[in-house]
Amino acid sequence: MAIEANDSALVTVFDTERETEALMVKGLLESAGIEALIISLDSPQDVFPGVGGVIVQVTPEQAAEAQAIIAEYRAHPAEDSEITEGPSA
Repeated sequence: MAIEANDSALVTVFDTERETEALMVKGLLESAGIEALIISLDSPQDVFPGVGGVIVQVTPEQAAEAQAIIAEYRAHPAEDSEITEGPSA
């Protein structure tokens, strides 16, 4: 079942000002089998300077698990060497 932006029952589990960070969290959740949606909260900068950001939302049934995964990642972020092992010289 695909979740959609107009679903008012979705729960925000993460918010940030950086889209790249939201994309990373979305990927983290999806790798754990949790479908996530990214919504941009951009506001016209000439009207509301500095207002905006990006949120990651999931279904209410998966919100607690998503928050736990995000908290675990924040507590123990992967080292660069754990993500990719480059060829040794």
